[in-house]
Amino acid sequence: MLSYADWSRRQKRQEGKGVMETRVQSLVEMIESLPPELQQEVRDFVTFLMETRVRPRRKYLRLTWAGGLRDLREQFTSLELQKKILEWWGD
Repeated sequence: MLSYADWSRRQKRQEGKGVMETRVQSLVEMIESLPPELQQEVRDFVTFLMETRVRPRRKYLRLTWAGGLRDLREQFTSLELQKKILEWWGD
């Protein structure tokens, strides 16, 4: 198991590396130094955080349907189509 003093020495040696890289490496080292049952708790906690706190990326609206009613343009007005849609939703 890695003691805090050893971990601290490693941190000082890695100061020349990028900040993010050092943080990730130190986090991995800290987790690896834990007993297996605590590593499982860390894994469970990270899973919990990802499920509850991390928001999924927004999906943008795809307009693949645009122009799909073009052939009905001569038969119906937009108002008539809106009313028909509201009827369908009400069913």
